[in-house]
Parts: sequence; C-alpha cells; structure tokens
Amino acid sequence: MMKMVLASKNAHKLTEMSAILSQLGIQVVLESDVGVDVDVEETGTTFEENAALKAVAVMKACGLPAIADDSGLCVTALGGGPGVYSARYGGERLSDRDRYQLVLNGLSGQLDRSAKFVSAICCAFPSGGMVTARGECPGLITYSPRGEDGFGYDPVFLVPEKKKTFAEMSAQEKNAISHRGVALQNFKVELEKYLQG
Repeated sequence: MMKMVLASKNAHKLTEMSAILSQLGIQVVLESDVGVDVDVEETGTTFEENAALKAVAVMKACGLPAIADDSGLCVTALGGGPGVYSARYGGERLSDRDRYQLVLNGLSGQLDRSAKFVSAICCAFPSGGMVTARGECPGLITYSPRGEDGFGYDPVFLVPEKKKTFAEMSAQEKNAISHRGVALQNFKVELEKYLQG
C-alpha cells in the first residue's frame, strides 16, 4: 500500500481524501503522523500554485509522496473573491462564521449570487514527479446560513439542483459533487496514469 502525507493539519480534508484515495490502495496520513510540521507560506496567485508549494515542502521534509489541496470560494459579484484568500479572508483571527458573514455582507443588495468552489490537488513525489488535478462545483450564495454540517463557507453555499447548502448535505452527498470530490476523482485518473507510466 502506498503512503501519502497530506500537507494539511485539517482533519476534515484527511477524511474526504482518504475516502476516495483508499480505493486506489493509498493510505493518507497527516504530517503529524510522520513527525513533520511544515508551515508553508501560500504565496501563489492560483490554487494550483499554492497546492504545489505545500506538496513540495512537505515531500522534501519527510521524503514521502505528499499530497496537498488548495481550495476556495470564488464569488462572481466579489470579483472572484475571496478566491485563493478564502482561508484568511478578513484576517487570520476570524472564525468560519465571521468569514461567511463577510461574504454575505459583501453581497448585500446584490442580485447576482453566483459562485463556485474550486479545488486544486497536487501530489509531489521524491522522484521529482508531480500529479495535479482541478475540480469545481458551481452554486449560489444564500441570503443566510443553512445547515449544521460541513465547515468553512459550507452553510452559505447552495447547490441549486440539490436545493441544499453543503452544510445541509451528508458527507456522502457532498463528496459526490463537491469541488474536492470532483478534483479527487480527476486526480485519481491522473494518478493511475502516472503510476502506470
């Protein structure tokens, strides 16, 4: 079984990635499981650049294949923001609730509520190889938060065909259509090609 180190301290991401990558016989572990604690400055201007920065830094620190994702919310009426700054939108000290409230405030009086979640995944190998993939999930920003599950902007991100926010979906429902779910499925295809190549 191949082991990959997740370049993240986010247990939610570990659960989502493990669910899909275990089908390929890949065990995903946290940095802390291999005794590594890397803080990477996300200086990229795209999700792909940030994912690669994180994956390469962790791979170099532990000598194992490292997988990272960078994801965020892109809101049309906010000029594509918060985008790559989603996790730090409004400053480091804000809670998830504060951040989605900022988005809601920014859309006050806006009729265009269209948005999309984007996820870019990168795996860096000690051999120097790299596999990347992207996934998107289109949706709308609600007028107020709905649902108890999920994290981040999930309570205000509505998927119209499901008539639910991410925070109102079960993990299985969300993984089947989410940006990270789509990116992971695309990544799975690219990784299979890479491993066979």
